[in-house]
Amino acid sequence: MQPSDPARALSHRAGEILERLRRLRPRVHVLTSPVAAQRSADVLTAAGAIPSMTIRVRDVVDFVRAADALVVNLGMLDAERELAARLAVGQAIRRRTPWLLDPVKLELSGARNTLTHELLAQSPRVVRLNRCEATALVGSSEPEVVAAWARRAGLVLAVSGPTDLVTDGRRTLEIGNGTALLDRLTATGCALSALTGAFLAVHGDPFEAAAACTLVYGVAAEVAAFEAAGPGTLAARLLDSLYALTPTLLHERARVR
Repeated sequence: MQPSDPARALSHRAGEILERLRRLRPRVHVLTSPVAAQRSADVLTAAGAIPSMTIRVRDVVDFVRAADALVVNLGMLDAERELAARLAVGQAIRRRTPWLLDPVKLELSGARNTLTHELLAQSPRVVRLNRCEATALVGSSEPEVVAAWARRAGLVLAVSGPTDLVTDGRRTLEIGNGTALLDRLTATGCALSALTGAFLAVHGDPFEAAAACTLVYGVAAEVAAFEAAGPGTLAARLLDSLYALTPTLLHERARVR
């Protein structure tokens, strides 16, 4: 990516990766909460990926074996989900399948914080989280602090907020696309994590994959919000927007620095 023109460079790369995703139709296994499962599956399908969502301990290893990427979301944990996450990550590591961690609400639970750090030791390609979660994990959501932590950890951090931040410590992009209306719709962040898994499945650079997905999702949400009457219509329009999104529209709307 050319630092002199990050919006043009990222929009070009995002368009390429989105087209590759639609052509290859990667299978993404997503461990997430019951509340988020439907939205995540719908977003993946609209974009062109194939979701699977089972948490059944006897099945999860087989499903991860068949997947091109794994997404582990810590929302609504129970004993079975926690065990399924460990088994799934172990299988992803054995098969060198890219995987993403979304440590939902780690700031509210000591046990969840502990599990987050256990899973971080298993080398996810990307950790995707919001500003509160980033502050709990790294001590701050300031770009310089987040970038320094990502560099030490050797992974990509993708932090959602009014301006999204994606960094691997060497490269950092701030993406200004999106809509505040997403905050009125349940599990839109979880769906972004799921979609980021699909981008990881078809592109070997985790930083570029996470940044490209963040831009795609943000532009799609902006387009959806333009004619949405509220969160209910936004939900449907977001799927339509992801389905119809073009590289040209990404280039026209990208706000990246």
